[in-house]
Amino acid sequence: MAGHSKWANIKRQKERVDGKKGKTFTQLSRAIIVAARNGIPDPDGNFQLRTAIEKAKAAGIPKNNIQQAIAKGAGTFSSDDANLEEIRYEGYGAGGVAILIEALTDNRNRTAADLRSAFNKNGGNLGETGCVSWIFAQFGVILLEGEIDEEKLLEASLLADAERYEMICEEETQGAEVFAQVAKIEIVHRSLKDCGFPVKDVELRWIPQNTVEVTEEETGVSLLKLIHTLESLDDVQNVTANFVLTL
Repeated sequence: MAGHSKWANIKRQKERVDGKKGKTFTQLSRAIIVAARNGIPDPDGNFQLRTAIEKAKAAGIPKNNIQQAIAKGAGTFSSDDANLEEIRYEGYGAGGVAILIEALTDNRNRTAADLRSAFNKNGGNLGETGCVSWIFAQFGVILLEGEIDEEKLLEASLLADAERYEMICEEETQGAEVFAQVAKIEIVHRSLKDCGFPVKDVELRWIPQNTVEVTEEETGVSLLKLIHTLESLDDVQNVTANFVLTL
């Protein structure tokens, strides 16, 4: 069940090369809108909405803006944002690396044009639907931050019926990522909190089922720049790739 978090390593390397761009108010507000639209507009009964609200609060989004976003999702507030669509885009980066992009947009043509430009300028290609999605599987991921007793985490993960966990052991970052089936993410999250584990974040993430090792510096820099550019677009919510840097 245990492992070492390769994706955490990619994120740390990306931060050192390009800098980490936090989610903008627009991105976080849109996540609230969609969560409220896909379920009930009450965070107590909507785990996705509750998680989106917690992230928005952590980013400093005012309470009024959060309530307005919930109202937009519930259809009780007239706005162009009410027409947002959830769309997945797929493509290839340098070295044939698979890239999956989750977007929320009110204009498909604009988003596709922005993504195509980002790929073209950074050595990649925007592909057709289905070209790389088969490489990824979606899981719920609970991020624990701080010093973790792995023996206790193993026991808690088994009791909560988590799929697996991966330890994060780096010079500046300690913690773990616990993976669960999407349908069980709320149960696993609650169980870990009840056991006293320091939960920092909860998210749905597409996990690559196989990875590509990148050993050339030029290819690695190109990929990191591409991901940074994609994440900088307001319509983009999440970007996932299947490479591991071994420079």
